[in-house]
Amino acid sequence: MTSNVTNNTTTAQSIRTTLEMIKIEHTLFALPFALLGAVLAARGVPSAWQLLWITLAMVGARSAAMAFNRIADHKYDAANPRTAGRAIPAGLLSLRFAWAFTLASAALFFVAAAILNRLTLLLAPVALLSVLLYSYTKRFTSLSHLALGWCLAIAPTGAWIAVRGRVDSPVPLLLSLVVLLWTAGFDVLYACQDYDFDRRAGLRSIPARVGIKRALWISRLLHAAAFAALVALYLTATPGSLVALAGVVLTGALLVYQHSLVRADDLSRLNAAFFTTNAFVSVILFITFGGAVFFAKL
Repeated sequence: MTSNVTNNTTTAQSIRTTLEMIKIEHTLFALPFALLGAVLAARGVPSAWQLLWITLAMVGARSAAMAFNRIADHKYDAANPRTAGRAIPAGLLSLRFAWAFTLASAALFFVAAAILNRLTLLLAPVALLSVLLYSYTKRFTSLSHLALGWCLAIAPTGAWIAVRGRVDSPVPLLLSLVVLLWTAGFDVLYACQDYDFDRRAGLRSIPARVGIKRALWISRLLHAAAFAALVALYLTATPGSLVALAGVVLTGALLVYQHSLVRADDLSRLNAAFFTTNAFVSVILFITFGGAVFFAKL
């Protein structure tokens, strides 16, 4: 009896550690963008079959990307006081396990892409290669934040293709542009906390290149551009909808609030800016723009 309890506790701890390794909460606040792409493509609710495999494709790709990132960066993580407690450098998970998890997640992504339609399968290697190669971008470019934005921006257009089998509208591209610029903007903010370590380690980022004060302005400009792209999406996909307009206004307010929490001489509230606003933006846009689609059908 005691042995079974111990085994169950160990299994639960391993699951929690694995979910922490892949930052499952990041997948959860990115998933609504993919689902919104699917809803806009269907102009309503996609089939349950499509929603299932879109979700599994998203989870597979994001899990593979995050696990591979932990593998690629494990030596840097061990040297950085902020990340030394992560699962691999702390010895909580082995590199062998992380590799097995990455391969299993990638396999799930390819299976889901193949089941959805032919074009999603053909584009799957491009998407997977993008999310895996991102892990190395800080070695050679300060624009790694845009590379991360590209990786997350794949999902909405990918979901549109999963539903329609083609890109036949600017709507998914505008939604992906919103995601790209929004992601790059908050990643610049997030990188500010590693300013000293990145410079010592020779890693590249916008804060390491131009300093924290200028990096904050670049983040603001990226988010201003994301808001402009969101307005363009509103005018293209849901013109005149008060529900979608409310989503635009709320998102703009959250972006302003996010930047009000962070100053060049005070990054103490950076995690609040990062997690609080990012947890809400994707959900707000999914509810409001998705709601606009449903109201238009009434």
